[in-house]
Amino acid sequence: MRLMGIVVVSAVLAGCAADGGRQAQSVPEPECHYPTEPEIAALFERWNQSLLSGDPALVVANYAEDSILLPTVSNLPRLTPAEKEDYFAHFLEDRPSGRIDLRQIELGCNSAVDAGLYTFTFARTGASVSGRYSYSYRWDGGQWLISSHHSSKMPESH
Repeated sequence: MRLMGIVVVSAVLAGCAADGGRQAQSVPEPECHYPTEPEIAALFERWNQSLLSGDPALVVANYAEDSILLPTVSNLPRLTPAEKEDYFAHFLEDRPSGRIDLRQIELGCNSAVDAGLYTFTFARTGASVSGRYSYSYRWDGGQWLISSHHSSKMPESH
């Protein structure tokens, strides 16, 4: 009996030593929020409405704090909210409005991607520009935010 007690105590001590004396704590897995395609499609409309406001801060509010913007009309990647706001302050001068021409949406656990083709018309100049886009979205526990946004002009457009 005494030998059994020593074996049990030894096993417990060996387990404690193996994890550095810390007891294993379970970290809860984040709950998955699975979006629907219409829910993700509506995020472009939310973004587009913020463009129509003319307020760069409202546009930037669609982006996660640690997101990246690879914009259409700038060679500079925008990493901080201030850099994004600077980009949109100039982009909004011509009063752009976007329209999706073709899209493909992929859905995942707390993430989604909306990629395709869009066209912007500029109310101030009357010009329009076609481009390719991809928005990656991340669920932050309360709302969908853009985690990466890439936009580029169509190669064959002038």
